[in-house]
Parts: sequence; structure tokens; C-alpha cells
Amino acid sequence: MSIRRFFIFILVLAGLFDISLFLDKKAGFFNGRAAAVFDRAVHAAGKKVELGDVLAVSDSVMSVNQGLLKKTSSKKTKEPVELEIFRKCYPDVTFESEYDENQKDYLVKIKAPVFYGKDAVKEIKLWWADGRFLPESELKNKEQYWKLIYPYSKLKDPASLTKEEIEKIREFTAKENRRTTDGTPMFFYDFLYAAKSQIIIEDHIVHTRFLGLKTKIHERIKNVIFDIENQIYREAQKDKEIKDFIESLKSADAYNWRVIDGTGGRKSFHSYGIAIDILPKKLKGKAIFWNWTRDKDPENWMLTPIEKRWNPPQKVIDIFEEHGFIWGGNWIIFDNMHFEYHPEVLYNRAD
Repeated sequence: MSIRRFFIFILVLAGLFDISLFLDKKAGFFNGRAAAVFDRAVHAAGKKVELGDVLAVSDSVMSVNQGLLKKTSSKKTKEPVELEIFRKCYPDVTFESEYDENQKDYLVKIKAPVFYGKDAVKEIKLWWADGRFLPESELKNKEQYWKLIYPYSKLKDPASLTKEEIEKIREFTAKENRRTTDGTPMFFYDFLYAAKSQIIIEDHIVHTRFLGLKTKIHERIKNVIFDIENQIYREAQKDKEIKDFIESLKSADAYNWRVIDGTGGRKSFHSYGIAIDILPKKLKGKAIFWNWTRDKDPENWMLTPIEKRWNPPQKVIDIFEEHGFIWGGNWIIFDNMHFEYHPEVLYNRAD
């Protein structure tokens, strides 16, 4: 083997060895095999060098690098566990994730039926962004959005709120803050429910009845609403409270293309046809919506006792939640008439 050829191989080995060292540091441990391989290269340089010696050293270094790459890669390609929750909650939707080294994030390719139950498929790519599903253009604004999966539990007794908590609620609900505070990232829901515009989504809205009342809902939740209704009717046959509740209802409005009042333009989930407001014929002096209560009591509306708020029977709330609907009565900014379809939020609910 010529001296020139030998030095070319040494340069190649040096490059490979540098990569090994980099990967070792990246993985956070010292690799003894890499050092041993380098010793073999130095030893080979001090004797008559054969092509087979150099190739053997090269193969050893390559083997070390491949092992390190596998270890490093395995740490980066373990996708977020919450993605599996989305797969289980939306079984007709596929979520394929791929880790991007440059963005240090997972790019998720999402495929869903154009029309629910039909063969035609649409596709979008969104960044995971710690559970927010954002387009690349919004990654720089990631912290301005809430995560799509968040803790959901029963409302804390208003009487137990501290002064600090009360002040935070006042600050959060101030009109000037409602326009600028963080909000739900709608990009995944815009895609899934075809809610980019009123014209487009209304091809997916169906007219139906719920508990005897006319309503309009998104085609994707039609079967879920039917199941809820049937279960409530079954319970009403043996529970007078639920029977009386059904008879007391005035309306069950769902789809309504509009923004959330006071937020500066954020769409309501009523715009998606996946939220439904169940209103009674008479409130009998009880509070049902935080904003209406604030008009009467601007300072202490959040302290309204639970027993002075209109509530559906607990069994009705339970049935909705069992089918993937969260209840607005559990929010600090309470909306006791409101149910909203988010099975991903309820999937790992503790209580």
C-alpha cells in the first residue's frame, strides 16, 4: 500500500473518529470502543501498513458510529404519548409523526375523511409543538397558544377561592386582556371539521333534533349526539329528575358561526358544530353564564355559589362526559348550559 493512500485512509478515519466523539458527547457518555479503535489506527501507523489493517480499523469505526447513531436516534424518535390519545379518540384519522432534527420537534402528517364516513381523504402537516398542532409559520408564537390536552376536573368550590385566585380571575376576564391572552390553537380543528370558512363548513352541518328540540351539528358528532340522547331518555324512564329536566328545556342550539365575545376574533366551537347550549325555559333567578352574571356583579361574579347556578342533573353531565363532551360548568368562567366535544381532553381524566 502506498504512503499517499495510507494517509488518505488516516484522514478518513480521523473524520469518522471525530463524529464518534461528537456523538459520544451528544449521548452523554464516553465510548471506550471509540478510543480502542483510535489506538488500533495509531498502532497500524507504526508498522508496515496493509490495506486490510486500515479497512479493518475503518469498519470498526463505522460499526461504532452506527451503534451510536441508533442510540441517539432512538432517543429522538420516541413520539409524544399524547399522539396515541388522538389516534384512539379519532379512529378514522391517521397521525404519522417524524422527528425533525432542525426543528427539534415532530412533524405530524394527519389524514382524515373529507366527508365523515366517505372514502375521499384530505391531508395536512402540522408541528406537534408540545401538543398544540401548529403550522410552521406559528412555531415562533408557540407560547401564545394553549395545549390541546389539558387537566379537566370538577369546578373548585367558589367559597374556597383565595384572594390571589380571585384577583387572577378578574385580571384574566378583563375585556382588554381577553383580546390579547392565549387561546386554543384551532389549526387541527379547522382541518378536521373543515372550518376554514362558513361556506365550507356548512356542507358538513346536519339538521337534527336533540331531546325533542331542533338543532344543527357537525356530521362527525351526529352518532355521538344520538347515543347521548338515547341514554338520557333511558335514564328518564327511571329518574324523575331527568324526566323533568327534559320537559323544562327551551332550546338546544349547537352550530352557529360566530366568534367568542370579547376575544378579539377567536372562533367559538359553536362555529364547528361540536358545541351545544342547553337552555331551560326558566332560570328561576339562577346564574347560568359568567358574563351575564358579571353584568350584575362585576367584582364578585366568580363567587356565585354552585347551588345558585343552574345545573343539569349530574347524571346528564356524566353521560355527556362519557361520550367525550366537556361541560362548561366546570370552568372558572362558568358556562353551565354549554357542552363541547373534546374526547382527547377526557381520555386520561383522573376523576
